[in-house]
Amino acid sequence: MPLYTIQVRTHGEEKYLKIAERTLQDTGIKFFWPRRALKIRRKGKWINNIAPIFSGYIFLEAMGISSYLYYKLKGIPGFYQFLKSNHNITPLSRNDREILNHFLTFGEIVDKSIVVFDENNRIKVVSGPLKGLDGLIVKVDRRKGRAKVRLDLYNKSILIDFGFEALERMVE
Repeated sequence: MPLYTIQVRTHGEEKYLKIAERTLQDTGIKFFWPRRALKIRRKGKWINNIAPIFSGYIFLEAMGISSYLYYKLKGIPGFYQFLKSNHNITPLSRNDREILNHFLTFGEIVDKSIVVFDENNRIKVVSGPLKGLDGLIVKVDRRKGRAKVRLDLYNKSILIDFGFEALERMVE
């Protein structure tokens, strides 16, 4: 079934999602809001935080976008637009869908990946949501335990931080 993307108010995804699910509960439409676990530093202390992977976007699985569905979703506070636009509602491409499904296989909230660094200090993902995305990692911050990954959505590149835990190098 095709997946569509709705752009909503950033940091208002949860509120929008609750209203949308309640409004359309008996229609068979599924909503997805993939998130990631990160450790962030606030006031000198490390805390665990959950943040959206695609901030400001919610995905929905439907056979198509009927005028009924369009106006129901558009009427919910926080709605901005469908992607590509409200006049050209386009389902996710195969590549975009594969990226989204990659993260959804780890659940709605993806945890940290396990990585090791080789003798040249290059990152190698052992397990977790970054596995298979090695070529998309553009920056690594070992102190914060984050890897910046370049993902595409509707042919636009987005840089997203994912958390990781580094294993000590194995001594041979």
